[in-house]
Amino acid sequence: MSDTMIMASRCLRLSRRQLDALLTSLLLPVLLMLLFVCLFGGAIHTGTRYVTYVVPGVLLLCAGYGASLTAVSVSQDMAGGIVDRFRSMDVRAAAILAGHVTASVARNIASTVLVFGVACLIGFRPHAGLPGWLGAAGVLLLFILAMSWLAAAFGLAVKTPEAASGFIFVVAFLPYASSAFVPVATMPSWIRGFASHQPVTPATETIRGLLLGTPVGTSPWLALGWCGGILALAVILSGWLFTRRTA
Repeated sequence: MSDTMIMASRCLRLSRRQLDALLTSLLLPVLLMLLFVCLFGGAIHTGTRYVTYVVPGVLLLCAGYGASLTAVSVSQDMAGGIVDRFRSMDVRAAAILAGHVTASVARNIASTVLVFGVACLIGFRPHAGLPGWLGAAGVLLLFILAMSWLAAAFGLAVKTPEAASGFIFVVAFLPYASSAFVPVATMPSWIRGFASHQPVTPATETIRGLLLGTPVGTSPWLALGWCGGILALAVILSGWLFTRRTA
C-alpha cells in the first residue's frame, strides 16, 4: 500500500507538469456541458429541464477524459525506461499500475466536483436523500475505477504515448451513443440496440434516477455488472501486458 501511494503521488506531480493535458481533462467536460445546455438545450426535449437530464451523463464523460491521461502516462513510463529502474528497487508491478490508477481516480474526483459545482450554478437541482447520494457516488466511483484500469491496460498495449492518446476517442464515443445526452428512443433504430446495451446507458440511468429520486428499475444491477466486468478484465489484462512488456 505504501508503494502504491508513493507511485500515486509521483503520478500526480507529473500531472502538474503536464498542465495543458490536465486542464483539458478538467475543463473540457465543463465546456461540453455548457455547450449542450446553453446552445442546444432549448432544442432538445427530454421531458424535464435539459440541465437536469444531461449532468449525470457529463459526470461519466469526465471519467473518460480523465482516464486518457492515465493511458498516456503509463505508455510514457513503459517507453522511457523508468519501469526498469523501479524494478531494480524492488517496486512491485501491482504498485506501479495501482499508483497510476489511484492518481487517475483523484484527478477524476476533482473533475467531477468541478462539473457538479458548475452544474449547480446553471440550474441543476438534485433532490436525493442520503441513500441516493451514496448510491450515485458508488456507481460513479466504480465507473471511474473501471475506466482508469482500462486506460492503464490500453497504455500497456500500445507502443507509443501518441498512440495511447487515442484512448480518448474510444471512451469519448460511448457517452454520445447512450442515454447521456438524449433519450435512446429518439435515436435511429439501427443504433438503439447498441445504445441500450453498453455500459454508459445503465450507469447514466442509475445516477440520474438516484440523484433525481426517480425509478431506476434494473439499471443499477446492469451498471454494476458492466463496471465490475470491465474492471476485472482490465486488471487481469493489465497484469498480463505488464509481465509481457517487462519480461
